[in-house]
Formats: sequence, C-alpha cells, structure tokens
Amino acid sequence: MKIDKNRYRSKYEEDVCSRLIERKINFDYETVNLYYDITEQRRYLPDIILQNGIIIELKGRFTAKDRKKMLLVIAQHPNLDIRMVFMRPKNKLHKNSQTTYAQWCNKNNIKWADKHIPDEWIRETKKHPKR
Repeated sequence: MKIDKNRYRSKYEEDVCSRLIERKINFDYETVNLYYDITEQRRYLPDIILQNGIIIELKGRFTAKDRKKMLLVIAQHPNLDIRMVFMRPKNKLHKNSQTTYAQWCNKNNIKWADKHIPDEWIRETKKHPKR
C-alpha cells in the first residue's frame, strides 16, 4: 500500500503512518471526533440593571461568542431576569444565516427589544435577584 502524502497534517504524522503501512499494521487515521468540555470561569458585566432588578444587555453586533456567553450566563443564573436590547434585531446571525437576532432570542426564550428599553420593562414590579 502506498501512502497518500496529502492526507496527513504534518510530515511527522506522515512518517509514523508510513511505518505502520510498511509493517502492514492496520489503523485508522482521524476517523473519530471526540468532544470535550472546557471549564473556565469567566466574568459577565451586565450593561444595565434596572431598579426592578431586570438586567439589560445592549447589543449592536451579536457574535457567536456573545450568543454562547449569554446562554451560559442565563443557564447558570436562572434566578436573574436577563434581557436583550438590539440596535438592529432584524440583523442575521451571520452572512449565510436565515436567523435574525430577534429569532435567536425567541428560540432561546430570551426577552428582547428593538433599539430602546420598553417602558413596560421599566414599570415592571420590583424583582429581588440574588447576585
């Protein structure tokens, strides 16, 4: 069996695999994805906390990193009422996406508003979040 030099990520991998092939040892190369979690503590600094305890995150651009962060913060602090206010809620998540910022929030059960904090949010009954 001849080695495919374009298959491997480095010359070293190619050399090691070539030796296995020469010795007629069967093996699989990069055929299984193994997933792992990374645990590290990060800090989230909310943009606005209303007097009633509602936390407001203001977003112009809403990147994949921002979306991941918001989901983690909300999941890890279910006692807090965290909401989004977007400069342009009809923006797509990325160039090839059909999903808007607003649709993403709806899908993830996150309250959101367009451009400004709604008066109804400001008038809501006081909440006492545990921070």
